Amino acid sequence: MKRLKTADKIVVGAKQVNKAIKGGNAQVVYLARDADQHIIAPLVEACEGQDVEICYVDEMSQLGKACGIKVNASAAAILK
Repeated sequence: MKRLKTADKIVVGAKQVNKAIKGGNAQVVYLARDADQHIIAPLVEACEGQDVEICYVDEMSQLGKACGIKVNASAAAILK
């Protein structure tokens, strides 16, 4: 998660991460293990299809904090 904190360009949230993956702009995707599976499953599938690295974080609160926001986050991505 250290890379996420120091990255120049990131997106936060399942919709924005999905757009980044499908647009070929996502370098690494971070997913929270405690997020709803119906939100995470399509992102995992998209990552596998685009050959994007996936890193898992234990809790949505940790991911939100790493992104510098005060709310939970189910997904985040470092952009190319």
